[in-house]
Amino acid sequence: MEKFTIKIETTSNKNIVKFEANEFLTQHTSYEFENIDHAKESPLAQQLFYLPFVKKVYISQNFVAIEKYNIVEWEDVQEEVATQIQAYLNEGKPVITPTTTAKQVPVTIYAESTPNPSVLKFVANKKLVLKGYEFKNIDETKDAPLIQQLFHFPFVKEVYIDENYISITKFDVADWNDITMEVRELLRTYIASGKEILSPNINLDKQQIQQEAEQQFEQLDNTSKEIVNIIEEYIKPAVASDGGNIMFDSYDPQSKVVKVILQGACSGCPSSTFTLKNGIENMLKEMLKGQVSTVEAING
Repeated sequence: MEKFTIKIETTSNKNIVKFEANEFLTQHTSYEFENIDHAKESPLAQQLFYLPFVKKVYISQNFVAIEKYNIVEWEDVQEEVATQIQAYLNEGKPVITPTTTAKQVPVTIYAESTPNPSVLKFVANKKLVLKGYEFKNIDETKDAPLIQQLFHFPFVKEVYIDENYISITKFDVADWNDITMEVRELLRTYIASGKEILSPNINLDKQQIQQEAEQQFEQLDNTSKEIVNIIEEYIKPAVASDGGNIMFDSYDPQSKVVKVILQGACSGCPSSTFTLKNGIENMLKEMLKGQVSTVEAING
């Protein structure tokens, strides 16, 4: 099984295309190369410059962006480039040479309130992970060194990390006004150091879970598949903005009851019942007329 897959993403600049990977390519460091000589610290970028239409190469955390000359159209060459990048990565070749000294990354972290008073969302200006992960206690953090450090705070109850933010659920003994600065500084210092946030082992576990989820999806009835797709496309982005996550659990075609799992800020939130009934339930009833009677939550 190939570790890396590449997805083609267009940008607002018609000459630039992003080739997005499903794994991190660099540790919170970005590089820009203007020619093959300039790219001596990146074997991948040097290989790409052998393509005569490549003008600039930009390598970031989980993507390679290429600016082309006008001699070709991206529609004619982008699939070939994506295949080349994917093959290079899956051969285990280096993206950046190990001898390269990484620049200190300017990192900013700001705290954002959520509908759940026990949960605060800490947002970074860098992508931290590619998928969401939930941690209920320190025993679950053996492959997550940053999260493990957070659990050393006695007031940390649960942690949810996704893309560029970390949602922390606290115990009632502490007040956010007293602890926010301390948490924010730990996150900022750790991320700026370039240390590993999640070990590769956690992604192997996640890949196994993802494969099982895909197999389970194919075994679902058509209504359940529609519910999953609606959750992924319309509901997840909304709850993510509040520092939470929602996952499909089950659908009973007899009672027409949908069960979902709430994580992060959504788990145990006082307003989650309102959100379920007036948001998620109404949306599913509207989009799947006559097939959904009610939505019930299972806190993750």
